[in-house]
Amino acid sequence: MKKDEKKLTNDNFIEACNNAVNGIVYTATTQRNFRIQLLLAVIIMILCLFYGLDTTQFLCLVFALFFVLFAELVNTAIETVVDLFVDVYHPKAKIAKDVAAGAVVLSAINALIVGYFIFFNTENLSELSQSVFNNMVKSPVHLAFVAIILVIIAVVAIKAACAKRKQRGELVRDGFVPSGQSALAFAVLTAIWINSKDILTFSLALILSLLIIGERYHSNARTKAEIAFGVGMGVLIVVMVYGLTIFKI
Repeated sequence: MKKDEKKLTNDNFIEACNNAVNGIVYTATTQRNFRIQLLLAVIIMILCLFYGLDTTQFLCLVFALFFVLFAELVNTAIETVVDLFVDVYHPKAKIAKDVAAGAVVLSAINALIVGYFIFFNTENLSELSQSVFNNMVKSPVHLAFVAIILVIIAVVAIKAACAKRKQRGELVRDGFVPSGQSALAFAVLTAIWINSKDILTFSLALILSLLIIGERYHSNARTKAEIAFGVGMGVLIVVMVYGLTIFKI
């Protein structure tokens, strides 16, 4: 009994974070709607580069996006619990699933309203027609957040794709699954390196990033190849986002 209870609890914060990521990956693997929402999130984050959004607009947009993903995660959790306890049709089970699905619909409507007022008002459309990247170049913090969000989505998407291949019985080559924590750590480090002229700040960030990849390797959570893949992906996505704005491609 104690052994079973241990499986249902987290020993530390890192394990809790890993289990949370596993929940997100499971949803991306099993739920087609969640994969579509992730794709839309990527498109919207890229569109942010074309608009001169102020901080309030950007935060509202990000909140609306994450609220839709949050609602889909809750919907998946409720459906899984209902299916666990009810293996035949029951009207109350249907109500629980319908209400959870309704929450997703409301969050999606909210996101559409926010997106409409941000992207399709006359002022922002005129800014888009005048210049593609000028406004975002003046806001490196926005670029950093866009790049980091894209890194997170890319990690989830790749992990979900690998999990789906494993479910089909296909072999997944070692190193193909990136270390999410390594990718995120070095994405943040790269953003700091690009934006900060303070060598002390960069040095402290570098030390923290190295500690993270060291912990992933020494705990046998990830192989060297997976850590290297995560580091490379995190750095590459951030550099690409900033590179697009610098060269105005």
